[in-house]
Amino acid sequence: MAQENVQAEVQPTQLALPRHVAIIMDGNGRWAKKKNLPRYMGHREGVKAVRRIVSACQKRGIEALTLFAFSSENWRRPKTEVGLLMDLFVHTLKKEVNRLDRNGVHIRFIGNLTAFDPKLRSLMDIAEQQTAHNHRLTLVIAVNYGGRWDLAEAARRLAARAMAGELEVDDIDSEALGGELCIADLPEPDLFIRTGGEQRISNFLLWQLAYTELYFTDLLWPDFTDAAFSEALQSFASRQRRFGQTGDQIEQSKRA
Repeated sequence: MAQENVQAEVQPTQLALPRHVAIIMDGNGRWAKKKNLPRYMGHREGVKAVRRIVSACQKRGIEALTLFAFSSENWRRPKTEVGLLMDLFVHTLKKEVNRLDRNGVHIRFIGNLTAFDPKLRSLMDIAEQQTAHNHRLTLVIAVNYGGRWDLAEAARRLAARAMAGELEVDDIDSEALGGELCIADLPEPDLFIRTGGEQRISNFLLWQLAYTELYFTDLLWPDFTDAAFSEALQSFASRQRRFGQTGDQIEQSKRA
């Protein structure tokens, strides 16, 4: 099916929609390079794609959207690019938070935020507090985040509780560990999307993606449109999610 026809032929209400979508927004720099533009321009175009997909999630009634904006490994990029990314982050927060608030979006940030400039951390705090009352869509921005960091922090908190006598060692199980992770209060992602052609999860939500449906596309993030998102949702809706059961069991439960 041609991508441009997906939106016209598949109405969102016809699909079995995910409650929570997680996205690695890959390809901004390559998009700019293809157009002989500075890499920074690719990141600016990437912000426009974020606006499109936030709107698309709201339109479809998706509850949560988690975006991998800056990984703990991204500090290894050239200092100039990192600096420009931080400037863009500040500019985008100042520009977008009021619009997101008006549209019922609750903004949250996950990751090791202590690494950021106090001015940026203050803007993050303001955005979270200003939008905390919203329930139409939870928008989670992962910055200086890594899945291994998330697991290590959860293990450290459980160890501290055990040492303080608040928790027995035998009580530390998968449920206890999962409860200490970032976004433990949200449903685990049903659909993971990665743009840019790479087919790996790159230390993103390692625990939370255990049963997530994975979708990879060659589209670079600035080119990821509402129609492309519809195609990913159609792929998700066509899959049978068994969670260890047989296909027959799933079909029987649907008929029950």
